[in-house]
Formats: sequence, C-alpha cells, structure tokens
Amino acid sequence: APLPQIESKAKADEGAKTLSALIKRWNVRAIAIGDGVASRETETFIADVVKSIGGDVGWRVVSEAGASVYSASELAAKELPNIDVSLRGAVSIARRLQDPMAELVKIDPAAIGVGLYQHDVKEKDLAN
Repeated sequence: APLPQIESKAKADEGAKTLSALIKRWNVRAIAIGDGVASRETETFIADVVKSIGGDVGWRVVSEAGASVYSASELAAKELPNIDVSLRGAVSIARRLQDPMAELVKIDPAAIGVGLYQHDVKEKDLAN
C-alpha cells in the first residue's frame, strides 16, 4: 500500500511496527517501491525496518510509469474487481517486480514515459 508522509517520530515508529508485523504475518520476501515522490525516503524507511527485525527481505525501486493509467483502466477493474482504484496502482507496481514486461504490456505505450525521444516515434507506429 502507498506509504503516507511521515510527519513525526511517533508516526514513524507506529509505521515501523505495522510494517514489521505485516512482514512477519505474510512472510514477505520482497518489497516493491514506486520511484515517485519520496521513494528514497521510503527506501530508507524500509531498509531500517528490515534491518531492525533481522529479516531476509529484499526491496527494489521500480518504475511507476503508467501505473495510474492502468489502475483506472477497464482491464484493471476486471483483474482486480474488489480492490479500490487507488490501490490498483500499487498492485501494478508490485507486479513489475515479479514480471515487468507482463505488467507493462497492459499499458498504452503513449502513457509510459519511455525516454527523451519517445515523441520522435509516430503514434501510429507505437500502436503496431
């Protein structure tokens, strides 16, 4: 789930306890972190929690490109019918850690920032 902005030490401690409990409860082995706002702070937070519990948990920062487009799509609604649209993007980001291409093919190429020269390719060619 998206990590809220941590405003105080007390909230950070509460978040760390919650994350520790979730890691233990679900036997988490990998955590995907979206590369958006506060991703580095989130990575530091997760690293500190994992170190404190001595867990064998890995984490990676992955691209969020197109996640919001996917989360609001008809396909996402079919794949994740009981999950709120705000959390579908988080699922997409986590899936990118497992199989990036299988997740990215679900998104219109025009919605994924693929680099400096993406606008040099004709939109018609991207559709093919």
